[in-house]
Amino acid sequence: MSRETSSEIDASAAKWAAQLDAGSMRPSDHVALEDWLEGDSRRQGALWRARAVLALMVEPLETVVDRATARPDRRLLLGGLGLAAAVAVGVVLAPVMSGQRYRTLVGEIRRVPLADGSMAAINTDTTLDVRFQKTERAVKLDRGEAWFQVAKDRARPFVVAAGDIRVQAVGTAFSVRRKSAGAEVRVTEGVVEVWSDKGASRQRRRVVAGEQVFVSDAAGASSPVKRPLEMDRALSWREGQIVLDGDTIAAAAAEFNRYNTRKIVIVDPDLEGRTVVGWFRTNEPESFAEAVGVAHGAGVNVGADVIMLGGAR
Repeated sequence: MSRETSSEIDASAAKWAAQLDAGSMRPSDHVALEDWLEGDSRRQGALWRARAVLALMVEPLETVVDRATARPDRRLLLGGLGLAAAVAVGVVLAPVMSGQRYRTLVGEIRRVPLADGSMAAINTDTTLDVRFQKTERAVKLDRGEAWFQVAKDRARPFVVAAGDIRVQAVGTAFSVRRKSAGAEVRVTEGVVEVWSDKGASRQRRRVVAGEQVFVSDAAGASSPVKRPLEMDRALSWREGQIVLDGDTIAAAAAEFNRYNTRKIVIVDPDLEGRTVVGWFRTNEPESFAEAVGVAHGAGVNVGADVIMLGGAR
C-alpha cells in the first residue's frame, strides 16, 4: 500500500476541520477522527493548519483564539490550505500552539480537538482557555463544564484550573464542572489527582475511573464516591441529552435552564420536591414541562421567555 501524500492528508484534514467547525460530529465520527489521527504522525499538524485557516478566514490573526461562533465559507477551505502551508510555521501555528479560547453559548455543546491530540467536549455556557507550554498543558475553566479525553504525554502533565481547584492527568478522561464554591470532577478513564490551590487545603487526592468527587475551594477534596450509573446520567449532555431517574422536579428544571434561554419557573412550591423519570433532549424544556404536567396534574403555560409550571390544568 502506497504512503499517503501530503496533499491527500491536507484534503482529509480540510474535511475534518469543516465537520468540527460545523458542530455536526457524532460519537462515531469522533472515534473515526481519533483513528485517522493515529494512522500517520503528519495528520495532526495538517488538522492544526486546516483549523487555523478556518479561523483566519473569518477573523484577524489577533482574535483567532476567540472564535467560538465563527462560521466561515467552506468553499474557501481547500484554496486556503495553500496559505496555511506557506505561513504555518511562522504565523498560523503560533496562536494554535500557544493558546486558544473556546466559548459556548447557552444551549451550545461543542467537541474540539486540542493541539496535543486531546479532545474536549464543552458544555453549555462555558469559557475555556487552553495554554500548552513545554512543561505543562494548562487549561483554565472560568465557568461551565467540560469533559477531556487526554492524550498521553508524561513530560507535560495536563492540568485543569477551575477557580482554586486543580485537576491533573497524564492520559485519561474526566470532566470538570465549576460550581460557586468549588468543582465537581468525574473520572471516566484512568486516574487523576485533585486538590485546591488555596490555603491549607492543598493535599492531593487520587480519583480513579468510575469515581466522582467534589473539591471545595476552601476545604479541598471530599472522599471520592463510586457511582457509575449516576456518572453516565450526569455526562449524558455530551450527546445532547438529559436523563432523569428520580430527580426532583426543581433540580430537573434547573438543569433544563442551563441549556435554554426560555426558563422553566415552578409556581407551585409543592411541585418542587416531587420526583421525575424520563429521557429528554437538552433543548426540549417544553416536552419536560408537559411530561410533568401529565404525571403530576400540573398546569403548563408556555410563553415567549418563560414556561410556567404548576397550578391547575
